[in-house]
Amino acid sequence: MGAETGSPPTEAASSNGADPLRMPDGALVAKRDAPVGGQAVLEGVMMRGVSTWAVAVRNPEGQVELSSEPLVPWAKRHRLWRVPVIRGVVALGESLKIGFRALAISANAQMEEDQEGKKEEIGGWIWGLTIVLSLALSIGLFFVVPVGLTSLIKDQLGNAFLFWLVEGILRTAIFIGYIVLISRLPDLRRVFEYHGAEHKTISCYEAEDELVPSRAKLYSRLHPRCGTSFLLIVMVLAIFVFAPIGLPAWYWLLASRILGIPLIAGLSYEVIKWAGKNRRKRWVRAVMWPGLMLQNLTTREPDEEQLAVAIAALEKVLAEEPQAVEGESPIEIVA
Repeated sequence: MGAETGSPPTEAASSNGADPLRMPDGALVAKRDAPVGGQAVLEGVMMRGVSTWAVAVRNPEGQVELSSEPLVPWAKRHRLWRVPVIRGVVALGESLKIGFRALAISANAQMEEDQEGKKEEIGGWIWGLTIVLSLALSIGLFFVVPVGLTSLIKDQLGNAFLFWLVEGILRTAIFIGYIVLISRLPDLRRVFEYHGAEHKTISCYEAEDELVPSRAKLYSRLHPRCGTSFLLIVMVLAIFVFAPIGLPAWYWLLASRILGIPLIAGLSYEVIKWAGKNRRKRWVRAVMWPGLMLQNLTTREPDEEQLAVAIAALEKVLAEEPQAVEGESPIEIVA
């Protein structure tokens, strides 16, 4: 897969756009955008391609457990789901479904065996409740709370322009504050290290470098298609999407913030898709710079054992869908 072990890839490493760029942290990231993505889970990594997703988890005994499932992307099931903006909403829903399933697998892998040698797994209803509460918390914290707080000073603001500007700034500030807060939680540190391992592994693969920990560690833990950048784009785009609504009654304001989420998610998907494919352009990297800086909070430098887990997950995907490495794919995946 490309470069010789022990020496970093050079600008002349390939002629297909796979030779690496430098990210703001000074580390490498590939120019090529491949249809693979992933997510950090408990003591492991989920990787997904176009037709397969896999989870690699290091269990309490130190062994790596691998599991994979076939995938028929929703975007392939109906032409409507491939229409710009709509495809972003569909992709987000699909990613949430796979992500929670991967988290369940990783959580169950950490469960200890009982006296009979059996593991007690977390029930499906618990995960269902977790999904509902997570979505409710996200919508409430990032959309309902900002418009509610801004409504308290609506009369002092005096016009719609100031209202949506203050609301947008408040929403973005709450989001960044939330990221800063969770980045300081010791219990999440290893999850963030696996997040870094996921990014490094994907960049190593996109650069057509050898998929081994010693090579993957040379690459950046920042990635143009990261979900952290996606969420920041959501917060910023929401300012412009809600601007034309003006200042209707409070219940219409509240309803618009909730009902407008799919549109904002779809538009944000198009932005992150475009940025991933145009990462070679300096001005694109400049536009994406704030999101990359946030990734410094949601990723940490992984060790080689964590990189080995991420590589195992990606190799499982590649083994089951080798066609994913060739050419362009209609399916764009958030890293």
